[in-house]
Amino acid sequence: MFRNQYDSDVTVWSPQGRLHQVEYAMEAVKQGSATVGLKNKTHAVLIALKRAASELAAHQKKIIVIDEHMGLSFAGLTADARILGRYMRMECLNYKYAHKDTLPVFRLISTVGNKMQVCTQRYDKRPYGVGLLVAGYDRLTDFPDSSLEEIVKHGLRALRDTLPNDSELTTKNVSIALVGKDTKFKSLDERETGHYLSLIEGEERRGAGGAPPAGGPDDGPAPPGAPSDPAPTVAMDTTD
Repeated sequence: MFRNQYDSDVTVWSPQGRLHQVEYAMEAVKQGSATVGLKNKTHAVLIALKRAASELAAHQKKIIVIDEHMGLSFAGLTADARILGRYMRMECLNYKYAHKDTLPVFRLISTVGNKMQVCTQRYDKRPYGVGLLVAGYDRLTDFPDSSLEEIVKHGLRALRDTLPNDSELTTKNVSIALVGKDTKFKSLDERETGHYLSLIEGEERRGAGGAPPAGGPDDGPAPPGAPSDPAPTVAMDTTD
């Protein structure tokens, strides 16, 4: 990822008219693991595929609780997701303290979007290399009829289709969270996750998976046309 002087500042355009730091942030999101969001009349569900850097490392957390009525899943840089998650929690707490009510989801998303946009316009900032999938319940709109169990099963099927054919969903690499009417936002434990996984066990896959192997955002294959890392050079040859 070497672009000489044109990738050191987010406000510097390359001769081709590109902002390389913004492109790097977008590529970090593309290299992140898959996450799925679904909703029905009373609930919203987030289902995320967790990665581990190695077999000896724990799987990374992919779902963040924001408030009792809201949470998020992300793809990209975990550090950036945690920063934005803390910011969103503070916004919810401030709103609840002032208004004695939960912060509307659309208002928080608008605020976070403005915060992320500023980082693409100032030379002293770095664009956030993370994409957020936010689920919440505002009690404002009627949604299509579907049971909670059905939307969870649909989400698991979609997530399973992103995996290679020799990989399966397990309680170790899947997170499920839900929020809804009379239900606070919560992440399901392994026992509850295993129950939903058993509902789709044995079902035929609808497509071949093609997910990259476990690893960080930069471990995946480079996109077409992406620059290669600079080759090492020898400053001085001291051999005789």
